Amino acid sequence: MSAAFSICDGSHRANCVVDGDTFWFEGQKIRIADIDTPELSPPRCEAERIKGEAAKSRLLTLLNAGKFSLAAGFRDEDKYGRKLRTVFRAGNSLGDALIKEGLARSWDGARHGWCQGG
Repeated sequence: MSAAFSICDGSHRANCVVDGDTFWFEGQKIRIADIDTPELSPPRCEAERIKGEAAKSRLLTLLNAGKFSLAAGFRDEDKYGRKLRTVFRAGNSLGDALIKEGLARSWDGARHGWCQGG
């Protein structure tokens, strides 16, 4: 699969990136299942906003870099109705790439703060 992705804005919800771990693809809202990235809606501090914007920009670059595949895990959707998928390119998780770059953490089932002291 591949598409030309942009940043989501306003009513634009087609092949676009919401934040570092959420994007729209072919009419479905996808939550990357294996990572957690800083919140942007709203960020809890300036450091989280900066890192969150960097993660969003990097995910956009990664998605636009070529073909990828989506793999479902043991849960199809989260409580918000987003499809839970791991994103792969050439057998490598794009989530792992974001983790290696310090823009994401492995998802352990709980949100952890990105601000100093929490």
